[in-house]
Amino acid sequence: MTDRQKLNRSGGVMTQNQILAGLGLIVVLAVGSQLLASRLRIPALIVLLPVGFAAGALTDDVNPNRLLGAAFSPMVSLAVAVILYDAGLGLDLQRLQGHMRRVVIRLIWLSTLITWASAAALAAPLLGISNGSAVMLGAILVVSGPTVVGPLLNFVRPSERLQRILVWEGSLIDPIGGILGALVFHGVVSSTHQGLGAQVAHFAASAAVGLLGGAVGAALLWMLLRRLRLEEVLGTTVQLAAAVGVAAACDAIRDDTGLIAAVVMGMVVANLPGLDLPVRRPFFETLVSLIIGLLFISISATVTPASLKHLLLPTLGLVAALVLAVRPLVAALATARTDVPRGERAFIGWMAPRGIVAAATASTFSATLVGKGVGGAEKILPVTFLVIVATVTLYGLTALPVARRLEVLRPSRSRPLLVGGAQWVVDLGLAMRSAGLDVLLWAGEDRQREQISEAGLELAPGELFAAATGEGAELEGITTVLLLTEEDDFNALAAVNLRGIVEEPVQRLGPPTRSHGVVAPFTGGEPLFGPALPGPELARRYEAGAQIVTYRVDGGVPAGHDVLFFVRPDGKLTAVTESHPVTPEAGDVVILLGPAAPPPG
Repeated sequence: MTDRQKLNRSGGVMTQNQILAGLGLIVVLAVGSQLLASRLRIPALIVLLPVGFAAGALTDDVNPNRLLGAAFSPMVSLAVAVILYDAGLGLDLQRLQGHMRRVVIRLIWLSTLITWASAAALAAPLLGISNGSAVMLGAILVVSGPTVVGPLLNFVRPSERLQRILVWEGSLIDPIGGILGALVFHGVVSSTHQGLGAQVAHFAASAAVGLLGGAVGAALLWMLLRRLRLEEVLGTTVQLAAAVGVAAACDAIRDDTGLIAAVVMGMVVANLPGLDLPVRRPFFETLVSLIIGLLFISISATVTPASLKHLLLPTLGLVAALVLAVRPLVAALATARTDVPRGERAFIGWMAPRGIVAAATASTFSATLVGKGVGGAEKILPVTFLVIVATVTLYGLTALPVARRLEVLRPSRSRPLLVGGAQWVVDLGLAMRSAGLDVLLWAGEDRQREQISEAGLELAPGELFAAATGEGAELEGITTVLLLTEEDDFNALAAVNLRGIVEEPVQRLGPPTRSHGVVAPFTGGEPLFGPALPGPELARRYEAGAQIVTYRVDGGVPAGHDVLFFVRPDGKLTAVTESHPVTPEAGDVVILLGPAAPPPG
């Protein structure tokens, strides 16, 4: 065979041009499907799965088993390790506090145990598979994941507490499900030729390798990041290399323990005190998004129409049981004797789609189980594929009307976060509240925070703004951020860091002149209120007696007043800028900076 050819596992030959065409097509289909899904405002999985399946059925060029041969399964394992490491980084356990902690913890362990047991018990008779394959399938179907739940919730926009509970559940159940899947896999493999004692020993050894690998990887990262003080680009690539390297090393020592190591390493690193991670979140998010698209196209392409022929109806029966009985039971038990309202409890019971970790673990484990002679193992991947398609489609199409019927949707009105503690900012918050908006304020100084509380306005938690500007954490429930401090450079830098994490643009006060300061004039973005009303001028006029007032438009804006914001009848807040001097319409409430009151007498 020449260097332009490659032998696959089935003995067929592909030319180099075919390999290049196949790999390029997978990338194009993955990104194109995600782009189409974003335009349609639906979860990407709804597009990725049928596109990958159709591509695999219509052409041999997209079949990863032909393209990569024996390398496909290890590459899937390493790709999932990167995803789970990234998920582990988001598991800062200190952020899971208050009344949500009990609900989330209950959801995790109840969902894991009940779903695993129920799916395993139903799978054996419905699908005609062995007990070992049924137990493996049950463990795979435990997971949900933020890559599926997050886009659905962003589209539906349920209440803030409900969204946080479901996002935390999805973030935690993915790595836990990955660990469970790896451990169950080793138990099933060992059970085919070993006694109970040997199975327990094999199970414990696999867990030990994964846990030890994760701890060693976290310690290595801690040493590198603390001692070398790497900047963002190199620090991010070091973490990526560590996640892949540790996962590969653990898999080489003991099969499929790399998933355990990756998520353990991410969780440990995220919760180590005093470690400031130099993570380029846009890079990691882009990488994970691309990996998810490539995995779903590739894995879907390996599912053939023939493999689904006799599994469709039995799998739909399994999905019906999981959706209509198992998940509502889990939600009812997890929220019992809590302050979660009835509507939110019902919605929690109607939100459990399966996603990337289910597909990847099924692809990784099923081939090995088939090779070990486990009965029915060849059905694990196509059944998982059908469950993912069915649950994502069902929840994707029904989540919004169900949330509307249960009255758990978040109000469509804007919820601004005002950053700054000057008295005029407090008065602006009061004016916005009088216009019907739910306003949140944040300030760094204790005196300013006391002033905000005394005015009766809601004060954001002290760590909220710092967390959001540091590692890209979402400001849940907040639609726009207005940076109104006296420090122009702080406002400019914070605006850069916060871009893309709220629905509407992040806006800031303008500096006194275009040449003022070190950073502010050069960060891009249009300042609030135009060049005639920069921050210092607004503060000066306020100190001279100008007042911030609200006015309902019926004929026009009073003379001598500067328009700062509009609040439309639907509750949408719109700021005035130089290029967008919004024209008032009947029914709008405008927030104005009025003239100074005349002196008495």
